[in-house]
Amino acid sequence: MAAAGVFAVLLPGVSFFLMKDDFAPARSLISAGVPVVLATDCNPGSSHTESLPFILQLAVFKMRMSIEECLTAVTLNAACCLGLGAEIGTIEAGRRADLVLLDAPNLLHLGYHVGINPVRAVIKGGRVVHDAG
Repeated sequence: MAAAGVFAVLLPGVSFFLMKDDFAPARSLISAGVPVVLATDCNPGSSHTESLPFILQLAVFKMRMSIEECLTAVTLNAACCLGLGAEIGTIEAGRRADLVLLDAPNLLHLGYHVGINPVRAVIKGGRVVHDAG
């Protein structure tokens, strides 16, 4: 998969929602150099959640991904998988300012404080489109 440039899009919410003990082999994929993407796959049949923070937490606890690997999976790797890696996915000059601001004291808190919504604000194209106050 790595040699072919394939991205592995992992859906930990599906295993959780369907009450399965097995989750995608994220560690093996990452070790093999396969870029991993995390997604919700929100649908009423197999993963009824819109919460990307919850998906990130499942990846930390059930797939043994580090918080850094999870953040890369939901930002840069996701953008690259969609062919948009030159436009979005990182905070850099010349890229679109699509950001989610989180209310967390540090990076590790995203995997530590389970079950909350840490989203403080959403910025799309440089404009605030949601502000939780």
